[in-house]
Amino acid sequence: MALRVFLVEDSVPVRERLQAMLAALDGARVVGHAGAADGALEAILAAAPHVVVLDVKLARGSGFDVLHALREAAPGIEVYMLSNFASEAYRRAAERLGARGFFDKTNEFEALRAVLAARARSEPA
Repeated sequence: MALRVFLVEDSVPVRERLQAMLAALDGARVVGHAGAADGALEAILAAAPHVVVLDVKLARGSGFDVLHALREAAPGIEVYMLSNFASEAYRRAAERLGARGFFDKTNEFEALRAVLAARARSEPA
């Protein structure tokens, strides 16, 4: 069974880069995406992913709001935050809200890829 990944990212170029990265990973597939905080929770729950990659700054809202709502609605879904604003305060806030990881879009894209690749390998066949 493939690792099901949902993307919440308002930048089309970044979302396309994430989709290309995931398409190149054995055992992972994108099952949906959202570009804004409003409506993201409903779309995530409908897609039933194993993992959500979630941007901090979104059109019409915050990724932290989505993360908080998702932790309440579906605590078993793993969330990895992604941001251009990778301050220590943001990292701590993401951890406190239950994110499994926090990655800087500029400097840690490969680290996110490595985490998702390992996660895909661990998904039962």
